[in-house]
Amino acid sequence: MLSTMSTPARAPEDRADPTSDTTSGPTSDTTSDTTSATAHRLLEAAAEAFADRGFHATTTRDIASRAGLSPAGVYVHFSSKEELLYQLSREGHEAARDMLVAAAAGAGSPTEALRAIMGTFSRWHAEHFRVARIVQYEFGNLTPEHRDAVLALRKQIDAVVRDVVTAGVASGEFSVDDVPDTTLALMSMAVDVARWYDPEIKRTPAAIGDAYADLGIRLVTAR
Repeated sequence: MLSTMSTPARAPEDRADPTSDTTSGPTSDTTSDTTSATAHRLLEAAAEAFADRGFHATTTRDIASRAGLSPAGVYVHFSSKEELLYQLSREGHEAARDMLVAAAAGAGSPTEALRAIMGTFSRWHAEHFRVARIVQYEFGNLTPEHRDAVLALRKQIDAVVRDVVTAGVASGEFSVDDVPDTTLALMSMAVDVARWYDPEIKRTPAAIGDAYADLGIRLVTAR
């Protein structure tokens, strides 16, 4: 999975415009790797540009410049800046879903699972707040087809948490009257971290994760 969560080291040889010709006769594997790395670089550049300028104010030229490419180089990999936004949104949601599935699977009880989910999800939204803000706040700029695809991923994320809350109620660990509303509240708590988090504050992402894990458990066990 392409990670939009951290910026990898950029190899000097991958700085070339992907539309330019080569004379060294690269193998198909090398070409594929270079293409993938260039697409990754464009996604990273788009994330930075959307976070700094917003979707509407960002141009493909802005993105290409940040990626070290010519404007034409963007269209070799993506048909539009909306497609870049969609890929960021899709991969961000897929990363969140897989992360929560893994957190729940590694737990021995619903309480442990919810603690892991809330801690992991909240910490992620602090560590990757720029991408998280794009995923949340630029959603309306996706095409209807792409919005539907992202909404389907959101439902999968919701299902992971809802299943844990349901299991906790069944086991007697949780006291919850409305599972869907409680699930929404739990997820909203974690997602909102991206709105207010700033790297300059004293609280670390790890500390935020621990605090929100405790808050999540208190929410489902309060009587």
